[in-house]
Formats: sequence, structure tokens, C-alpha cells
Amino acid sequence: MAVKPILPPAMLGILGGGQLGRMFATAAKTMGYRVTVLDPDQSAPAADFADVHIARPYTDPDALAELARTCAAITTEFENVNADSMRWLAAQGVPVSPSGDCVAIAQDRVSEKNFIRNAGLATAPFLAVSNAGDLEGDISAYLPGILKTARLGYDGKGQVRVKTAEEARLALSDLKHQPCVLEKMMPLVAEVSAIVARTSKTEIACFPVAENEHANGILDVSIVPARVDAAIAARARQMAMQLAEKLDYVGVLAVEFFVLEDDELVINEMAPRPHNSGHYTLDATLTSQFEQQVRTMCHLYPGKTDLLRPTVMVNLLGDVWGEHGGEPRWDVLLTAPNVKLHLYGKKEARAGRKMGHFNVLAASADEALEQADAIKDTLR
Repeated sequence: MAVKPILPPAMLGILGGGQLGRMFATAAKTMGYRVTVLDPDQSAPAADFADVHIARPYTDPDALAELARTCAAITTEFENVNADSMRWLAAQGVPVSPSGDCVAIAQDRVSEKNFIRNAGLATAPFLAVSNAGDLEGDISAYLPGILKTARLGYDGKGQVRVKTAEEARLALSDLKHQPCVLEKMMPLVAEVSAIVARTSKTEIACFPVAENEHANGILDVSIVPARVDAAIAARARQMAMQLAEKLDYVGVLAVEFFVLEDDELVINEMAPRPHNSGHYTLDATLTSQFEQQVRTMCHLYPGKTDLLRPTVMVNLLGDVWGEHGGEPRWDVLLTAPNVKLHLYGKKEARAGRKMGHFNVLAASADEALEQADAIKDTLR
């Protein structure tokens, strides 16, 4: 029997109040829903658009009880939320998407990679490292590689490139002997991502594939459509949807891929939420990834994902504000009729901190990229 949809003006809850929560809240409010944000930060960006902001820890029993009592459905904006909190909320009879079990898999790189492999999908060669003994013996199959903490790493944090076994052992010491995974570095041609919205087995949609370029471990630019062979893009979408099916996933799932020299496609990692590389959807597709998050958690069919125009998304980090915190030259952005600026409402600009992004829509991806690069050069 079909699940009854959750309709406005129902209250929707979200764990986390950062920029992804802010954009979720904006989408939900636009659609007529009300929003409760649980985030311990009193100045959480999502609170600007929320009806209710519960400024308590994610494990606070009273806060969770209030969510369970007042919300018709609950989601999350980041994978490092307490998975047991999500399981507890689901046990109270509130629809929670994605599930705590899906989030728990994504929280641990070893669990994540093993799940991907067991789903019949390819990853780079990897070695689970629970202690120094795991790096003894012949580990040449994983070198040169990247030693990554199994948990809590993001935007290049908790990652060390290593060429030899000795470097790997030193890196493990530098990472304080946390559980890690050693991944072999692959001959990359490009990095791409596919974002899936899934309500059920028969209700699933995938956005156009984005081509991603990073700087210092942080996403810098996403180019849509990705400048890869159409067959590779189609395979990325198929693999992302296959992973969502194996997870029995409900919600928005981002899957990042490496495109190798032989056109092989391997999964790098997944994110159980909207993704930085999907911010282009705010302006360039019929439905944004944040509307999809609302639709899937409310048991609605995912919206259409047609690309309206080739687009380049550029991250705006705190570095753009300069040493003295002066505002960037927004006039460069706001006087261009085909450029859309999105700022996240964060109070303090810091180096490496995501403060906003802009989308450039043009007749071709190359034209959009050329304009985006020119704007980047003139913001400061």
C-alpha cells in the first residue's frame, strides 16, 4: 500500500543547521512547510529560515523528544550526526530519512567501501588500518596512496599522501593511530559526482553528472554537464542509483567517482545528504537537490532533474574576504545577468571556510567556466 504523503503546512525537522540546512529550510518554506532545526550553534545559518531552532546537542534527550513530538518527518544535513539519535527518532514512529543505518555506513570509510564492494560496485584498492600492525609486511598494492582517518574526515582533513610503507607508518602516528583506510592513488582523468533522489524502488531520479575540481582538498568548481564521454556519465548515474537501491535509501544521496585513464569508473565516497557539487541545481535544473530532499522525506515523487542550461558552480571560501575581513567585490557578481550569488549567512569568514557559492549559466560549459574564472580573479 502506498505511503500517505506528508503535505504542507506540516513541520519538518532537520539535524544540523549549516549551509545545507539553510538551503533545505529555504526550499521547505517555499513549498509551504514549517521547519525545526536542531543545532547547538546559537548562530547556525539555517536558523535564519527556521520556524523553530533548538540550540542543543544532537544527543540531548529533551531536544530529540521535542523533534519526535512536533515533526512529521526528519532528515539530516551532515553525516557526522549521531546515528543512534536518528534510530531513536525512527523508533518513535517518525519517518527519518535517510535512515540511521545508512548514515552509520557513510560515517566510516571502511564500512562504506566494504558496502560499495558488496553492492557489486568498484572502488580503488584499499586497506583497512586499525593499528600499526596492519601496515607491516608488503603493502605495495596500496602505494602510493592516501591514508585517511576512517571517521570524521572531510574537505581534505584527516588525510595524508604517502609513497612508502615508512611514510604510511609515520602518517598513522601523525593521525594519532586512529582507525584509518589506506587507499591506492589512481591515474585520474577527472572526478565526477552523481546525485540521486529516491523515495522508493519505483520513485528515483538522478541529476546530471557534475565534473569537480578541487583545491587544497576542498571542492573549488563544479562543471555541468561534466566534460566526459556520455557513456561514462550514464554509467555514473546507473552506479549511483544501484548504490541507492542496495542501501534501500530514502533521501538525497551524493556519490563521488574517479574517472581513470582506461575509462574505468570507481566510487570514491558517498554522502547521505545534498552535496556541495549539487549546488548548481539551485539555478540550473527544474528541481533543486534541496527540494528533492523535502520531496523524498515527505513520500513525494522526486521532481524532474532536466538541466536548463550548462552551469559552473564556484565555491566562495573565507579566503576571498582577505586578511582584514573586507567584503568581496559583489558588484562583479551582481551586475552579471547570468550569475547567481548564494551566501550562507555565516558571521565570520575564515580561510578554507565555505561562505557561499555562485553559479554561472551560459550557452556551454566552457563558456560558463571562462566567465567563472574571470569573476574569481576579480572578487578581491
